[in-house]
Amino acid sequence: MKLRTLSTAILLTFTVTGAMAQSAADMGAGRRPHKESVFPLKPTDQEAAAAQISARLLTRFHYDAQPLDDAMSAKIYDAYIKALDGDKMQFTQADLAKLKPYRTQLDDAIWNSDLSAPFDIFNLYVQRAIQHWTYARSLLAKGFDFNTHEVYQYDRKKADWAPDDVALNDLWRKRTMNDWLRLKLAGKKDDEIRALLEKRYNGYIERTKQVDDQDAFQSFMTAYAETTDPHTDYLGPREAEQFDIMMRLSLEGIGAQLMLRDDYVAIAELVPGGPAIKSNKLHLGDRIAAVGQGTEGPMVDVIGWRLDDVVNLIRGKKGSTVRLDVIPADKGLDAKPERIALVRQKIQVEDMAASKKIIEIKDAKGAHKIGVIDLPSFYSDFDGRQDGDKNYKSATRDVAKLIGELKQAGVEGIVMDLRDDGGGSLTEANQMTGLFIDKGPVVQVRDSRGHVDVQGDDQAGMAWDGPLAVLVNRGSASASEIFTAAIKDYGRGIIIGNPTFGKGTVQNLVNLDRIAQTHGDKSQFGELKMTIAEFFRINGGSTQLKGVTPDIEYPRTGAEKDYGESTYDNALPWTQIAPAEYQPVANIQPYLATLKGEHDARVAQSPAWKLMLDELAAYQKLRDKTSVSLNYAQREAERKQLDAQQAEFRARHKLLDGKNAKGDDDAAQLDDGLDPNERSLKSVLKEEKDVKNARNKPDPELRETAHVLADAYDLIHANQTLAGQVLPYGGKMGNAWLKPAVTVVVKHGPSPAPAGSTGGHGH
Repeated sequence: MKLRTLSTAILLTFTVTGAMAQSAADMGAGRRPHKESVFPLKPTDQEAAAAQISARLLTRFHYDAQPLDDAMSAKIYDAYIKALDGDKMQFTQADLAKLKPYRTQLDDAIWNSDLSAPFDIFNLYVQRAIQHWTYARSLLAKGFDFNTHEVYQYDRKKADWAPDDVALNDLWRKRTMNDWLRLKLAGKKDDEIRALLEKRYNGYIERTKQVDDQDAFQSFMTAYAETTDPHTDYLGPREAEQFDIMMRLSLEGIGAQLMLRDDYVAIAELVPGGPAIKSNKLHLGDRIAAVGQGTEGPMVDVIGWRLDDVVNLIRGKKGSTVRLDVIPADKGLDAKPERIALVRQKIQVEDMAASKKIIEIKDAKGAHKIGVIDLPSFYSDFDGRQDGDKNYKSATRDVAKLIGELKQAGVEGIVMDLRDDGGGSLTEANQMTGLFIDKGPVVQVRDSRGHVDVQGDDQAGMAWDGPLAVLVNRGSASASEIFTAAIKDYGRGIIIGNPTFGKGTVQNLVNLDRIAQTHGDKSQFGELKMTIAEFFRINGGSTQLKGVTPDIEYPRTGAEKDYGESTYDNALPWTQIAPAEYQPVANIQPYLATLKGEHDARVAQSPAWKLMLDELAAYQKLRDKTSVSLNYAQREAERKQLDAQQAEFRARHKLLDGKNAKGDDDAAQLDDGLDPNERSLKSVLKEEKDVKNARNKPDPELRETAHVLADAYDLIHANQTLAGQVLPYGGKMGNAWLKPAVTVVVKHGPSPAPAGSTGGHGH
């Protein structure tokens, strides 16, 4: 998560000389995309300046500031090598012996503004990657014997480095054999396989040749930043722009999502309401051959370009014009391109915004309507808010509106689905909590000096005072954990799912261009996402490392073994501070045991739950594998066994789900051996559509969570004393969501927020 405000001390302490700023401005403005880079790659003056500014910030203002010395250099070196070659398929022990002197020189490279050392490492990596893909391509002419009993270890994170080129070439031979075998098992003939892999490997080589100095610098600075702690990061100009788009859920462009298809960038999706779809001239699969700026500017040929470089040309200021030379999807590549002019507009990224649905629960106790709010992130358009844009994107404002709509629909409980919500804005986490409590502290933030700032909701009123559940998993992190922990500490709702990620730190996004005092529309130095504080629950505990433990826990996926804060070697330790002054608004303990018992009894008899467990066990078994046989007969037998297992799963889904069954397309269930851009455009678009429609497919965990809330409603509805214990503020807030038949005596108190309001917060 990020705090947008910069520290005044940071701004006053660090500047760069006017000459350096001018150099950065000149170089940043003059960069142009390219098809192939010039090797060896060399660092620019602006990158050297950005590295030095970042180091000064990290060594003085980071929450756990550490000196940039030889000891830190060794850590950066290890992280850098791991980032470049984590599978140990490029460097040999001999290579690493040659690179070893750099292990203690990376600190000097930054302080002396001489980045030749990290660039030498990156250049060797690129050289080795091209060398090995070229070697793999050379093996295709002869083919392979799949009657041997060789084994290919594809997960090499814990393996030793190959001692020399001979040993590493043998690994690449096995890798190439596996690529061939996967296609052979999928039914491809040898000539077809040879041609397909020849094209694939040529593509890998050409794309490797397109890496540029920004890629090298980004890789090195990421290694340095993440060595300080797992969540500090350097964002180069390209990455900074993308990060800001994801936070504000908007961008200025034509409203088209693009994908790479061979040498062309093609249309993958058209955003509703955007200039592209309104023109009726662009269609899925259309290929972009050239891009021009304005109504009369020159057209730039972009065939063979990197996807991000083409995207950068097409995006631009709202109201400006961009022209595209487009080859329609239904015509051959030799067809004459059609020229299309579009005026850029502000585009909302609605796919990542909060959304709602209603689950209907019917059981022996009756029928219930449970509302679900799916929140992918705690997004916020910081700039729009500061500029006074009345329609700025805000997760809290969107959720408040959805709550109002769910209340109008008569739901009896609400599930906040935060699974895989990686966080976002701290402010949004505070304000979101305020939708479900009257007012009070939400989180405590301790800075590097030990000062503790208590933040929360100080506006009276709630948007929803009825039964509440928060559904979380290992992917729920940061702002998600702040919200979830506050709901739990206040006793406001039931936490359900898996223990969360365990990220308990706060990051500040520092604009390096402001510090360097550069001018221009586009970022030149990038941004530094730096850990500046740690947050604590209002009960004094931390979510760091431990995360938030659910009240009702669902089966674990095994992700905790290699995903989550506890998997980082340099994660900050768990600590605690004094609790904040707060009063729980309710207490779920009086009916938690009953809810657990009803949950356990229900899932024990649930075919859908049993199917989910069986699929999870099969997934974990496959995920634990680190190697595969290169014997055709053995792999074919394993494939048949897997096919039979998946056929059984599909049959069980069809019995449960009918026409909505997962996996109706049998061919899509087994490995086809293809890279995504090698599949037909139709299958790629279908896969994208399936991913987006996944929210509407049967979801045993979500449905069971709705069942738990329905049980909670029934218990509250039947027992006045219990209602006074488990409802917020003793059930005195109005309870407009209760059915008229309830016998609870409601005392006078604050009126509930009207439908669609934000509970008096003015979000």
